[in-house]
Amino acid sequence: MWRWTARQESADSSSWCFVTLPPHVAEEVRVGSGEPRGFGSVRVRVRVGATTWDTSVFPDSGSGGFVLPVKKAVRTAAGVEEGDELTVTLSLRDPA
Repeated sequence: MWRWTARQESADSSSWCFVTLPPHVAEEVRVGSGEPRGFGSVRVRVRVGATTWDTSVFPDSGSGGFVLPVKKAVRTAAGVEEGDELTVTLSLRDPA
């Protein structure tokens, strides 16, 4: 998990963190998602440990795949922080 620092004067604990989806998962999202939503986002349900939430993944021009935002409330509930390696269960909310 990595912290987004663009356009921020300092990266504090409330900053957004992201997980870059592995290429094979990103391809499954791309193929199974149907018509993308705003900004190319795809609605998903995510689980990290015992914490489950609904969010969207967003295209990542750097990797050509998708990134998953993990907000502070989720990181706190799941007991994870920047730099942690996460096991994520992801399912599409609007499959094609």
